[in-house]
Amino acid sequence: MLFGYVIFVIYILCLLCILIYSLAQAHLTFLYLKSKRGKQEAPALPKELPRVTVQLPIFNELYVVERLIRKVAEMDYPTDLLEIQVLDDSTDETAELAANLVNEIAKLGIDIKYVQRTDRMGFKAGALAYGMNEAKGEFIAIFDADFLPEKDFLMKTLPYFEDEKIGLVQTKWEHLNKNYNVLTRLLGMALDAHFTIEQKGRNSNGDFMNFNGTAGIWRRSCIETSGGWSADTLTEDLDLSYRAQLKGWKMKYVEEFISPAEIPAFMQAVRSQQYRWNKGGAEVARKTLGSILKSDFPFHIKFHALFHLLNTGIFISVFVAAVVSVPLLYFISENGISRIALTYSGLFLTGFILLSAFFWVSIRQRNENAIMTTLNFLVYFPIFLSFSMGLSLFNSIAVMEGYLGIKSPFIRTPKFNIVGKETNVKDNQYARSPIPFIAIFEGLLAVYFGLAIWFSCAHGLYPFVPYHTLLALGFGGIFFYSVKHSVIRI
Repeated sequence: MLFGYVIFVIYILCLLCILIYSLAQAHLTFLYLKSKRGKQEAPALPKELPRVTVQLPIFNELYVVERLIRKVAEMDYPTDLLEIQVLDDSTDETAELAANLVNEIAKLGIDIKYVQRTDRMGFKAGALAYGMNEAKGEFIAIFDADFLPEKDFLMKTLPYFEDEKIGLVQTKWEHLNKNYNVLTRLLGMALDAHFTIEQKGRNSNGDFMNFNGTAGIWRRSCIETSGGWSADTLTEDLDLSYRAQLKGWKMKYVEEFISPAEIPAFMQAVRSQQYRWNKGGAEVARKTLGSILKSDFPFHIKFHALFHLLNTGIFISVFVAAVVSVPLLYFISENGISRIALTYSGLFLTGFILLSAFFWVSIRQRNENAIMTTLNFLVYFPIFLSFSMGLSLFNSIAVMEGYLGIKSPFIRTPKFNIVGKETNVKDNQYARSPIPFIAIFEGLLAVYFGLAIWFSCAHGLYPFVPYHTLLALGFGGIFFYSVKHSVIRI
């Protein structure tokens, strides 16, 4: 009986963490809607345009490097004020392709340089820092290999630096392949919520926001006075963002201007991205959170910085709550704990409602028709929740490694040059990967929660059935795609 109450307390604490996280997201939703009430006019271009360096950090990007370089070379900006650095750490055919392309474009009178290091020390952060040593620009724009920046990117972002306290301007990501498969639709949903509500909500309230690693432009002096690029976390972008804001620099998020890119469409790519983002976020929290809490910044900045840096920890609460909810069913069926457990499970329902509003508002921004918004939401939000639950084991491990200071190398997210629905990547060399060992445990967890559904039905514990159904489908789906995208070429 004592063990039952211990499990119950763990379960309720996890639900409470999820509820608090949901409340923070609800406040960001409020801030976002508040920011939409009035339109802000973009400042005008400065009379004298500054020199700009565009950095393109690349590592084994055979299928997307050419379109990236050509797109950047077409930017609408005076050629005498524009420098392009192709920072290539590639170890495959990408290196030769990129070098030849740079030579071809340089003959057109464009200041473009091919920069290759002797080693990958510091990974992306190291490449950016290495390029900075030779960069001519007063401003540094950065694009990852899968991006296709608009021609007027510099003309649209540079005016915001009229405010000398602005150290970074970040643009909104758009998705070239959002409708490719179920994974891209769900990841697109998560990214849209981040680039709509979270970034705009924080920025409009004067809270700390982050550079997203690409599709943004920095004031060079901001990078230098904030300590430069550092490779001691997997998310060098988040790390530098917080160090810069702690130094007093401001950042500007421009929701109205988009930068198209590719979403990971295969499970191994999803895993590498999720691992880096979640572990890196935990590493930055470990490194920076103490300085933020001790600072003289207002409470609202500390509050949202706390939830921003710790939000990846929500996966631990989700996973632990899920695991302990199954033995909890037994104790509910055997003794009088049932009424208490079902009452406090209302915490889950409250958090669910708040998160529902968060994502509904995000979807609404892309669809003027409220009915269509609601229909899309009703179809994809339950799938998204299930998918997120299914990744909770994998992401929890990444977050715990970050909190514990366990180091690991930077693993790139492979790009496949997927645009629209019809792209066939059967022969793409980056799409080949073994079935990850953790997928076995995810498959077993699908069975575990399937048994919980049977037990709940057999004992009349029907309120738990939807919850465990989402978990069973989530872990089962992650297992299915892990196998499918490893052994079956689409």
